[in-house]
This record gives sequence, structure tokens and C-alpha cells, in this order.
Amino acid sequence: MLDGPLRRLIDPPLDLAGRALAGRGIGADAVTLTGLALSLAAAVLIALGAPGWVALAPLLAGRLADGLDGAVARARDKSDFGGILDIACDFALYGAIPLAFALREPSNALPAAFLLFSFYINAASFLGFAIMAEKRGLKTEVQGQKSLYYIAGLMEGAETIGFFVLFCLWPAGFSTLAGIFGALCLVTACARILVARKLLR
Repeated sequence: MLDGPLRRLIDPPLDLAGRALAGRGIGADAVTLTGLALSLAAAVLIALGAPGWVALAPLLAGRLADGLDGAVARARDKSDFGGILDIACDFALYGAIPLAFALREPSNALPAAFLLFSFYINAASFLGFAIMAEKRGLKTEVQGQKSLYYIAGLMEGAETIGFFVLFCLWPAGFSTLAGIFGALCLVTACARILVARKLLR
């Protein structure tokens, strides 16, 4: 929901930084993998019971790298493989954070499982539509330049990071927040399926 408006604000400085990194010979895939390493480090810290603000630093740094990789790709070496690597690393993070909270506190296991279930359904609706959109030659840049058709929804990248930040700042509230987040992800998936039904007919 917020990705489109935020893109108009953050893309210019990201593109500037991306050109600078590309000019130094740094590739987009390297930035993507750096972001993944930072994000997984945050998950490990969460699982080990570190204070939320400690895990928040690598988590946000990893998300910054996730924004920068696309900017580097646009400046230097945009590729289909880079798009696949980027989304695979995104979903690795999306799975790692709920898992980390389940490992941190066994009572979080059921809410974490529900959240992962909602991510699974939401990802299926998102990627399934992207495949069919490519098949039909549909294009959009509402969410910025992407390697695949990015169908908008209530819960997108910005909202996901917002909830992850809340998890870190209020770990005792993980169960409540995960329930709310998971429910909103399921609403998003249903809405995307309805939109797909309309657009693909």
C-alpha cells in the first residue's frame, strides 16, 4: 500500500547512491547478498534473545541494501537473474524473522506458524499473478522499475518492514502483532486474487 508513494521519495537518493556504487565496480548481486547477510544476522540476534534495538541495526541496514541493489542494477547490470536473486533473498528474510521469534520464545511458535502460512498464501498470489502477467505481456511501473509485474496490495514491502521493526521494539507483543499482520496478509492475498480475476479475464 505504501510502496508506490514511498518509491517517489526514496528512489532519487537511492539511484544517486546506486550510481556511485556501480561506478566503484560494485555489482547489484553483491549488494543483494550483503543485504541478505545483514538481515540473517538480525534474525540470529533475535533468536539468541538480543535486545530488539541491537537486532534492528542490521535489519534496517539489510533493507537499505535491498533498496540499493535495484538502483545499482539500473545503473550497471540489470539482469533477470538479479531479479530472481533479489526476491529469493527477500523471502528468505520474511521467513527468517518469524522463525527467529519462534526460536527465541516457544510460545511464539503458533503465531509464527500462522504468519508464515499467511506469507505463503500471499506469495503465491503475488508470484502467480506475475507469471500470468508476463505471459500476457502486461507491464507496470507503479511500484518502480521491477524485474516482474508487481501487483500492489494492502501489505507490501514497507508494511512488512514496519511490522518487523515493531517486533524488534516490542518482542513481548510478537504474538499479537503476528496475528494482526498475518490476518492483513491474508486479506491482501484475497484482494490480489480478486484483482487478478478481473484483469486476466
